[in-house]
Amino acid sequence: MFTPLSKFKKTAVLLAVLGMSTSAIADANTHSVAGVKHATESSLATYGYETVNGNKIFYREAGDTSKPTLVLLHGFPSSSHQYRNLITLLKDDYHLIAPDYLGFGASDFPSQEDYQYSFDNFAVTINQFLEQKGVKKYSLVIQDYGAPVGMRIALKHPERVQAIITQNGNAYEEGLNKETWAPIMQLWEKRTPELEQQIKDTVFSFEGLRWQYTHGTRNPDAILPDNWVLDFERFSRPGQHELQLDLFYDYQNNVKAYPQWQAYLRKHQPPVLAVWAKNDAFFPVEGAYGFKKDVTDFELNILDTGHFALEEDAPLIADKVKTFLSARGIK
Repeated sequence: MFTPLSKFKKTAVLLAVLGMSTSAIADANTHSVAGVKHATESSLATYGYETVNGNKIFYREAGDTSKPTLVLLHGFPSSSHQYRNLITLLKDDYHLIAPDYLGFGASDFPSQEDYQYSFDNFAVTINQFLEQKGVKKYSLVIQDYGAPVGMRIALKHPERVQAIITQNGNAYEEGLNKETWAPIMQLWEKRTPELEQQIKDTVFSFEGLRWQYTHGTRNPDAILPDNWVLDFERFSRPGQHELQLDLFYDYQNNVKAYPQWQAYLRKHQPPVLAVWAKNDAFFPVEGAYGFKKDVTDFELNILDTGHFALEEDAPLIADKVKTFLSARGIK
């Protein structure tokens, strides 16, 4: 049983969306959200909204726009918040932009009557967002849900993609752990109220969301609790469980699209860097090896951590990204 968040905790959750600590509350009260500098000057990140087809997309941005762009596409159940550390580590060398999908993070949460929540639509919306922002050439950083969004964008605009960095962003059936995916795969076969309730009670619970971040990590006690506190607050909004179940149901269309994505990789041969968490309960390392079959320019780094590898290995991943892209003239 969870008691309502206090006023202070609610403020802390909001600031977590913006990447701020609770110590920045006083400073934050003097600023608006859109386009404002982060309270910590050293990060040099900005936060803003871009309206796409009537809905506001929240995004984080940092770095010099004249430098190569990295588009950071987040996973489930997170938001662009998951890239806060990577943005700080790479901001001096790249232009980074990380949007929240509709219904996630600080982006708008339109009703299901006004917006159909599917990976096809996410890709259309994020592609439109990038075009409105004038981002026409980039490397894609994909994790979890970022893979089906990013691969659809790459398939539509292969000429814009300079490289792909995948952190457990899967595109192969062997990269799905059938055991942990079993309830969702059952949902694909027959969507019943009983199965949906089972998923709500486990996956969407506070402990279920915490598990997403701590499972498989070397030091679970060192993982920032803001991650699952923020997600739980966002998931507690009316209609969120139904939205997330719709996406779980729609995920079967990602699996069906795997052959198209693999054909794109074989034809266009983007350089691919895989920084793959070997303890990920959902996307085992076999998914990383799948890219090796289709891409000639491929580098694999296997990390001893969990699903959200950036929580433990952001400095290592940042170094791998810089070395990989620089070696290919993307600098």
